[in-house]
Amino acid sequence: MVQRRRQYRESYPQSNRPGWTLVELLVALAIIGLVAGLVAPQVLRYLGTAKVTATQTQMANIASALDLYYLDVGSYPSEEAGLAALLSAPPGASGWNGPYLKGDALAKDAWGHQLEFEAAPEGGLSIVSFGRDGKPDGIGLDQDIRRKIE
Repeated sequence: MVQRRRQYRESYPQSNRPGWTLVELLVALAIIGLVAGLVAPQVLRYLGTAKVTATQTQMANIASALDLYYLDVGSYPSEEAGLAALLSAPPGASGWNGPYLKGDALAKDAWGHQLEFEAAPEGGLSIVSFGRDGKPDGIGLDQDIRRKIE
């Protein structure tokens, strides 16, 4: 038995054994953790601003559809008819030549919330996204995104 151990040790000297030491593994994990800790916040910040940009682009597309509606009907849809007027003709909308949006569902913002169509506080109409939280007002990514229709 002792002879077998000696033969094993002689056939695999310690300096020639393949593999990593525990210290080397811990250093590698520490470096990976440090890099992830520095990069992750930047990536998350870019994702948040990308959703804001996507929502603004979606609102610009809807504004274009509302302009086409205005050219055909002579006025923007009422606040009661809302953005649904872009998909199906509201009562009394002579000259309606839609649908003005592709698909059969109303547009949603990048967070999956329904876009609103309402009277703007300074007059006129606005397309509104309530941001990440889906509630009025807010700060940062939760703040409202508005596009006035003129």
